[in-house]
Amino acid sequence: MRPQPTCQNGVAGRIACPAIMESMFFRRKHIENPTFAERLDNLRGAGFMIAPMAVGVVRASRGGCAVDLKDDNGSVAIAGRAGVAQGSEIGALVDGGYQKFFETPSGGKKPALADDLKTLHDFEEDLKQGLGQESYYNQSLGTVSTFYRYDRVKDRDRGVPKRVWE
Repeated sequence: MRPQPTCQNGVAGRIACPAIMESMFFRRKHIENPTFAERLDNLRGAGFMIAPMAVGVVRASRGGCAVDLKDDNGSVAIAGRAGVAQGSEIGALVDGGYQKFFETPSGGKKPALADDLKTLHDFEEDLKQGLGQESYYNQSLGTVSTFYRYDRVKDRDRGVPKRVWE
């Protein structure tokens, strides 16, 4: 027979608690914070390939998409935006106004097709879920570009842009 839990009562001392208080009240869920290695194991279980890149940095890839992750005191920090793997580089999604394309740091460009965007979107959502991160509504609606390079907004952040007739 299991001992009955007791509650503190100011008048009568300790009395037996109702069963509802045992299971509902005064219990806080213990929040577990997985380590970097445990999060990487979760990604492996979700079908991601994990490859070490540099000290404290690993590359997670799946289905032609990749992202670099780094250890930030036990938690995971994303070193850069996810993109399409092009050789040993990751092509970031660029919105040129007229077309979306993937651009690598060395300057290589590849047009972004609808299948590429869907694959990248699914990759980012599964990555967040595997890492235990929050998925925000506006980012869950579709693929978010890393850079926006419209011809009409060129140099707009540097003050008054030079007009065509000047």
